[in-house]
Amino acid sequence: MIRVGMVSLGCPKNQVDAERMMFKLRDYGFELIQDAALADVAIINTCGFIQSAKQEAIETILEFIELKKEGRIKAVICTGCLAERYRDEILNEIPELDAVVGLGCDGDIARIICEIMSDEGEALHFSDKLCLPLEGERIISTQPFYAYLKIAEGCSNCCTYCAIPSIRGAYRSREMEKILDEARWLANNGVTELVVVAQDTTRYGEDIYGESRLPQLLSELCRIDGFKWIRTLYLYPERITDELIDVYANEPKLVKYMDIPIQHCNGEILKRMNRSGDRESLTALIKKIRDRIPGITLRTTLITGFPGETDEQFEELSEFVNEIKFERLGCFAYSQEEGTAAAEFENQIPEDERERRSELLTEQQMFINDELNNTMIGKSVEVVVEGFDRYAECCFGRSAADAPEIDGKIFFTSDRKLTAGDYINVRIEDVLDCDLLGTAE
Repeated sequence: MIRVGMVSLGCPKNQVDAERMMFKLRDYGFELIQDAALADVAIINTCGFIQSAKQEAIETILEFIELKKEGRIKAVICTGCLAERYRDEILNEIPELDAVVGLGCDGDIARIICEIMSDEGEALHFSDKLCLPLEGERIISTQPFYAYLKIAEGCSNCCTYCAIPSIRGAYRSREMEKILDEARWLANNGVTELVVVAQDTTRYGEDIYGESRLPQLLSELCRIDGFKWIRTLYLYPERITDELIDVYANEPKLVKYMDIPIQHCNGEILKRMNRSGDRESLTALIKKIRDRIPGITLRTTLITGFPGETDEQFEELSEFVNEIKFERLGCFAYSQEEGTAAAEFENQIPEDERERRSELLTEQQMFINDELNNTMIGKSVEVVVEGFDRYAECCFGRSAADAPEIDGKIFFTSDRKLTAGDYINVRIEDVLDCDLLGTAE
């Protein structure tokens, strides 16, 4: 029996693709190995979004090529966004790869491996992006109590800094009933925290129903027995409607957590990013959300050093962050990606200056986090248990205000034995860096 292992890099959407491939491989008869370094065939499911992600993907591929040279594994396959974006360039640079598989051929992964192990077939495998499987069973690779639910593929927003539309294609919503069927399957298999994802979840349904159907979809998901927390990522600010805010306010299962990637607050910068809004409209939206959903946790992402960003515009962004005080914030230096409109813009800012600005905002946010975390001391919060830290000799988990693999942790002691996936109340007693410390009640 051929043993296959997979390393999936990048975003949760890519991880769902990997989970569908793993099911196909197991269903075909391959033995799946958790540690890809111990497999006969290693699949590196890559991200190709920005330079740092591409670098991580290439380094991972090279690590497994070394294992192949040492005779410890027999074949290495590259799948995912890097494969789709660079195609034969990858094989030219890393000829030791046995196959480069585009997104449209994910469904053929079992056949491709059979050909490789029989010394047959081609090294390049590509077809139309529309052939990427959006349905079908999966093998959940997260902890058993939570899973991602991908409701759409691709993106049609065409932000000038982003290569996703050229990599993944135009936005394609899944039919609502098929999404709900998959959600029911997840709930029946022990998933209690559902994380809804797409490149832009607020755009869901526009292409097949003529309007956004995210509010209706979330309401239907909340009616499924078994889910305790339902979380939605990647809500674009211009599509957050009063109807969607009402759903958040009124559905108990929908955690009071919004991930709104605004990227900047300056109107001129946003226009050149092909994004809408400005500081005034964003401030008004955030005020409305906080007024109508008390206790909401707001997460955002920002880009510093976009071409032409002046010192004054960066200072405006810094003032905005300090004024709004987002509960969660990620900041990234602009990555000049070939094939994007912004890569050809004039007034490209030197990389070290982009990084400097990102570090300044990150440091500023750390002070805000400290301020917000200190207000949690003495409060009791519900936590989902993720595991036990044997070095710290305590349990750890997340509150509803923390998305898996993105936000912080809560470390706590407990007198009783706990299992990953348990939901308990923890009294917060202290703060360590960006994490909270407490005791199970």
